[in-house]
Amino acid sequence: MNKQDVEPEYLTEDELQALASKEFAIARLTQVRDIFLFCCFTGLAYTDVHKLTRSQIVKGIDGEQWIFTHRQKTETASRIPLLPTATAVLARYENDPQSIVKGKILPVPTNQKMNGYLKEIADLCGINKYLTTHMARHTFATTVTLTNGVPIETVSKMLGHKNLRTTQHYAKIIDKKVSDDMIVLRAKLDVKNGKEFT
Repeated sequence: MNKQDVEPEYLTEDELQALASKEFAIARLTQVRDIFLFCCFTGLAYTDVHKLTRSQIVKGIDGEQWIFTHRQKTETASRIPLLPTATAVLARYENDPQSIVKGKILPVPTNQKMNGYLKEIADLCGINKYLTTHMARHTFATTVTLTNGVPIETVSKMLGHKNLRTTQHYAKIIDKKVSDDMIVLRAKLDVKNGKEFT
């Protein structure tokens, strides 16, 4: 029996921008979108963002805010510097009564509700992908970090992977993007020059 690698789906930069800039008339959709964006810019899985508390946001080695946590799935340490989008989401929910009562940093609904609302959000944003909470983690690994030149070792550490090989399947996706981009470039050069430079 052959094990087939399944390429994880993730949001492109354009899709991420469409999601971030969309204004929703319904508060619950805004809230779910914000939590999803927070995960896109931290790499946290649903279970990890659901249990995140204020005490896990600390000053890091660079004087900026970091998340210091342990992944529930692997029980490995994960240290993540907060990017501006994640910081903005935290600021928006700083005084949220639901979060304060539960002692959490964000008002995270159940995973089932999150995924149901994300389907609605994808439709409203014109994103033709099956949006799930876990796609945020894939988006962090690919679109947010690796595509922007963050070394795979750093990405692996932030994701809390025990083994670098776990992170490497994201690098394969980036290679595919490079290949696809080069196909487009070749086609442009063919049109422009009749043929590539000879």
